[in-house]
Amino acid sequence: MHELAFPLLVGLIILALAFDFLNGLHDAANSIATVVATRLLGPVQAVGFAAFFNFAAYFLTLAWPELHKVAETIGKGLIDKDLVTPSVVFGALVGAMFWNIVTWWKGIPSSSSHALVGGIVGAGVAHAGFTGIQWSGLNKTLIAIVLSPLLGMLLAMLVMLLSSWALHRVSNRNAEKSFRWLHLASSAAYSTAHGLNDAQKTMGIITVLLYSTGYLSGEFHVPHWVAISCYIAIAMGTLSGGWKIIETMGTRITKLSQHQGFSASTGGSIMVFTASLLGIPVSTTHTITGSIIGAGTARRASAVRWGVAQNVIAAWVITIPASAAVGALFYMLTRLF
Repeated sequence: MHELAFPLLVGLIILALAFDFLNGLHDAANSIATVVATRLLGPVQAVGFAAFFNFAAYFLTLAWPELHKVAETIGKGLIDKDLVTPSVVFGALVGAMFWNIVTWWKGIPSSSSHALVGGIVGAGVAHAGFTGIQWSGLNKTLIAIVLSPLLGMLLAMLVMLLSSWALHRVSNRNAEKSFRWLHLASSAAYSTAHGLNDAQKTMGIITVLLYSTGYLSGEFHVPHWVAISCYIAIAMGTLSGGWKIIETMGTRITKLSQHQGFSASTGGSIMVFTASLLGIPVSTTHTITGSIIGAGTARRASAVRWGVAQNVIAAWVITIPASAAVGALFYMLTRLF
């Protein structure tokens, strides 16, 4: 157990909630890019819509507590929880926030999730070396980096195919009307899935901080006040928007119809909900980007602006090492004081 004065504990919790807020701000585009791009909702309406359903994920976890497995993966599945110190938590959060701010400023839809993973691993390795890494948890997260966009793309294409077949006898006008409502429902589902998976990452950080400093008694578990604070913080961040990234996700990768928007959101929702059930901190950014590409490709491959997609993928590749380096740097800075 590591001793930490209560005011410093409060300061680190506030920093963690600031990351959660920034996560919502940075990832607002994940769940509303398609509805903005298709003009199903205006930008302000879409942001409020997404924020509401981000917080609605909290009520899902009240009914099904097992949905909080992602928080356990982040809190004790990447670095041995008994080796985590307040300095490791500080380095992890600063590393993740630094990368989030850089990519948000540049309008690049990188992953907040993997920025946090990189920050945790970088600070943890700087503290305890590679022996502290929980390889099973880290490996499944790294595998998800590759699989989440690919599966999102395939699921979106499958939804496009099945829905086209189901409505092939319906007139274009009636089909468009149906897809408007289906698109709205699928976007709500994706916003809920986003809030569910992403808010838990901050829950895991705060919980392991409480555990390592002796403020959490009993077995490793997410306190109720931590859960509701994180859902509020990510919803407020989403409410603040993220307009540059919304433009990239919604218009620069491919132009979307209501049918494609519905397919992308549905495919992404299935992927993220499944990952949450399995306790995998999947990137909602990766998933919806893959789904949008899949929906665009289902129309025709030339509909996707592959140059933009390649730039997005390049950002994904460097997210973990970049945030890990910053996390390790800020951990080492804490050792100087």
